Amino acid sequence: MKKNQTCQIRITGYTAEGLGVGRLEDGMAVFVPGAARGDFLEILLVKVLRRHAFGKILQVLQPSPWRTSPDCPVFPQCGGCDFRHLTYEEELSLKAQRVMDAMNRIGGFTLPIPKIVPSPKITGYRNKAQFPVGNGETGVIFGFYRSRSHQIVPIRQCLLQSKEACSLAEAVCRWADQAGAAPYDERAHTGLLRHIVIRQGQGGLHLTLVVREDRLPKSQQLIDMCQEAVPALCGIVINTNPQPGNKILGLGCRTLWGTDRLADQLAGNTFHLSPLSFYQVNHEQTQQLYAYVTELAAPQPDTLALDLYCGVGTITLALASRCHQVIGVEIIPQAVADAKENARRNQVHHVNFLCADAGQAAQRLAEDGFSPQVIVVDPPRKGLDQAAVDAICRMNPQRVVYVSCDCASLARDAKLLAQQGDYRLQQIRAFDMFPRTAHVETVCLLTRMQ
Repeated sequence: MKKNQTCQIRITGYTAEGLGVGRLEDGMAVFVPGAARGDFLEILLVKVLRRHAFGKILQVLQPSPWRTSPDCPVFPQCGGCDFRHLTYEEELSLKAQRVMDAMNRIGGFTLPIPKIVPSPKITGYRNKAQFPVGNGETGVIFGFYRSRSHQIVPIRQCLLQSKEACSLAEAVCRWADQAGAAPYDERAHTGLLRHIVIRQGQGGLHLTLVVREDRLPKSQQLIDMCQEAVPALCGIVINTNPQPGNKILGLGCRTLWGTDRLADQLAGNTFHLSPLSFYQVNHEQTQQLYAYVTELAAPQPDTLALDLYCGVGTITLALASRCHQVIGVEIIPQAVADAKENARRNQVHHVNFLCADAGQAAQRLAEDGFSPQVIVVDPPRKGLDQAAVDAICRMNPQRVVYVSCDCASLARDAKLLAQQGDYRLQQIRAFDMFPRTAHVETVCLLTRMQ
């Protein structure tokens, strides 16, 4: 088979990224975006490599029983969603299968398909929106990047976000048109407005405008238009990011109006969140995830616990209600400041927070003889570094609870902990934190063999 040839194919499964997988008559695997398991398709081969090929759907000859009509007018052009063509039951099934495949293939474990906890909401569940802005036919637009590109697909209402968040983004774009605040051009490194970042919680909505340089024309007009669009707006922060590249937030923040932080409640505690602080985006599902993390940690009144990659202290404070002492470690200074203030606000006094790289801090704690019974880790997508793995094994806790947004790095790290620290995988469960996208959150418990 060659590029631009057409062929017919039956889809039998999915890749880790959610592409449909089928095989040609000669056995070559073909990966097809937008396909559903069970589809019989006519496809165009758009790329043919030595061992596999990529195809584009020309016609659905026989639809899968798990295929459904997309409910979004910009799907699949917009890269925000992956699975609006699938039933939610099929989406959950493929995500659970993905976790099992990673743990078995990469980690070397022998696991059945794990339980996956569905999200309480599959639309409007996100409490954070990050909209890039650009120039459209009628003015400044916001939206999401087309898949594998930086071309903005304009939207008016995203089904993953709240209506208020999209209304606020529209107000910012109207202001930008009237004030002459040009969108950022990443190729020429010109323009002003880069991203619109919106968080939503029990304290209302909080707006962060990411700009290339700290100058804002007609700022009072911006405040008035945003307040009129969303009366629940509680603050506007200007974040300056002068650096080229695709990193959204810069380091400098100043408050233009209102409060500099958003208030929210989670797992029985109140949190104030700065724009640079990490916070889970699916509030209701996070409640279930943190309850499971606490269950696996099984803390007792005399337990010493360590929470690596603690962010603003959400898991730290959840553990603290049942532990003797908890130490949280986070590398972002603003998040550590938020964590300390959150502990004071909730009158939790038996926690300490360290601002440091997780692996380096864990090594120092191990050298100082800190010996926790429980370590909880919630690392970024790349997982643990070797220093963190070594320190965990040196501290030798009875339990390690691993929260992961990437099951491949989880599988790799669980294998390392099993090999270096004599841990065994005791429990694992997937949580659908990001419905209609290919991402899946996984929580596992590793216990010491001796």
